[in-house]
Amino acid sequence: MFKHGLQIGLLLFGMFFGAGNLIFPPSLGFMSGGMFTPAILGFLLSGIGMPVIALIIGTFNPGGFRAEMNRKISPLFSLLLLSLIYLSIGPLMAIPRTAATSFSIGVLPITGGGALPLAIFTILYFAFAWWLAITPTKLLARLGKVLTPMFAVLIVVLMITGLFAYTSTSLPAPLGKYSASAFGTGFIEGYNTMDTLASFAFCILALNEMRRIHFRSEREHYTSVWMAGLAVAGLMGSLYLGLALLGNHFPIPPEVYGDSHINLGAYVLSQSSLQLFGPTGMYFLAVMVTLTCFTTTVGLIAAVSTFFYEEFPVMSYQRYATLVSLVSLLLANLGLIQIIKVSLPILLFIYPIAITIVLMTILNKFAALSRFGMRLTVAVAALISALDILHQFAGIDWAGAVIKNLPLHESSLAWLLPVLAALILSLFLPGTIRGETELELH
Repeated sequence: MFKHGLQIGLLLFGMFFGAGNLIFPPSLGFMSGGMFTPAILGFLLSGIGMPVIALIIGTFNPGGFRAEMNRKISPLFSLLLLSLIYLSIGPLMAIPRTAATSFSIGVLPITGGGALPLAIFTILYFAFAWWLAITPTKLLARLGKVLTPMFAVLIVVLMITGLFAYTSTSLPAPLGKYSASAFGTGFIEGYNTMDTLASFAFCILALNEMRRIHFRSEREHYTSVWMAGLAVAGLMGSLYLGLALLGNHFPIPPEVYGDSHINLGAYVLSQSSLQLFGPTGMYFLAVMVTLTCFTTTVGLIAAVSTFFYEEFPVMSYQRYATLVSLVSLLLANLGLIQIIKVSLPILLFIYPIAITIVLMTILNKFAALSRFGMRLTVAVAALISALDILHQFAGIDWAGAVIKNLPLHESSLAWLLPVLAALILSLFLPGTIRGETELELH
């Protein structure tokens, strides 16, 4: 069971650790100067802690978050929310974005810009991703045991080489917002990775792998879940720390600090690769970034296709995977910027709701909560998220006035304290239920 848990954890780590996860830690460590530790700790808490807890909670129940929400709120609500999650972090945003990111950071410096190089790259990229995703039973062997170790080794080589080459910190003190609150800023940046939503998506793949194992007891199932979660946390945390140290020690020209058009994480990765490995550094970076993005792409295609095949079996899993791959290919080439503008409000709306469900599910494991109270809690999160979206994207002043009167609004956490208050109220309202899983019920 330990072996199975570690193998599933390696697969999930490969799917979690996408392009944004690769780019951000160097920027975090760099911007934090000599005091990067509070910032990276804040980032680890929200960027790893919340997603891994969500992953563990979701896979404890063989029915996943679908079963949890069916029982606590309603089947219709769970279907609608999960459909929005899978669409927004799948073909409508995250999947085409991984392809576009791997091209712009890894391939564009070699091929140059233009529609033709992007089209050729994305066709090959999604053709290979589709080929891997249409056989989900082989994901563990191909992704978890081959591609994930490949990109992890490349990242480790870059980190170790860089830490031996760059021995002094780039700045004596934090800059910008990190100087005011390093820990708080790191926490918000980790929260904004939205990896908790990825946990909802990847739970379905973890559960499918566990069904193939055929555990002999409830204890084996739980132990494998914990091992998978700890493996994801340990691997992601190690790479985050190493990349943040690289960013903290990499020498940057002063003029780069004030240029808002430069992504500092991408700059550190590209320039350190060139400086450390010479002309071959460009190709090293291309392979490393592309592999890192690619594993996430395959995992998301498989997760989205599995969900819609299970919920809407109007066509086969393979046809869903083909459809998701084609839509992602088109958006990566034609309309990614515009589709992100449409998808981002949906993503920002559902993210606080998703985290609320994770918090509620955890609390319900230890204390009986009112079903009405849990529905009220989710409604509070949805209402505040809706007001925030109306303010940010529709420019509605009264909605903005409401949000600005809530604590933590400046950190995009205006929903948090009202949700916690509703959760506390759920302890005392009538009609309480315990958070049993399907394993316990059967």
